[in-house]
Amino acid sequence: QVQLVESGGGLVQAGGSLRLSCAASGRTFSNYAVGWFRQAPGKERRLVGAISRNGRSTSYVDSVKGRFTISRDNAKNAVHLQMNSLTPEDTAVYYCAAHPTPLESLIVRVTSDYDYWGQGTQVTVSS
Repeated sequence: QVQLVESGGGLVQAGGSLRLSCAASGRTFSNYAVGWFRQAPGKERRLVGAISRNGRSTSYVDSVKGRFTISRDNAKNAVHLQMNSLTPEDTAVYYCAAHPTPLESLIVRVTSDYDYWGQGTQVTVSS
């Protein structure tokens, strides 16, 4: 199995940026498709975006398109979420998750398909 640890969260003013990181240990990270999720208070956990094993394919929900970018460095066992033009609506706990797959270009969009989860990192955007 793979262990995931998120970092980079914090408090930022509206319009600002943050870069979250997801560090993996354990199995070969390049065998996993990865997703970023967020959960606001009182709401269910929702997908923000996802990246394929090889990093060549990404997908984002409409609310973050053009503002958020997911990238990965398999050599360093890390995936990053660059968040720009943040708004108070982006306030949430952000999680990364991993799904093992033999398919290099697979994008996983279903929450229940993810097998491994990090503990989350809080992002708070003030108005």
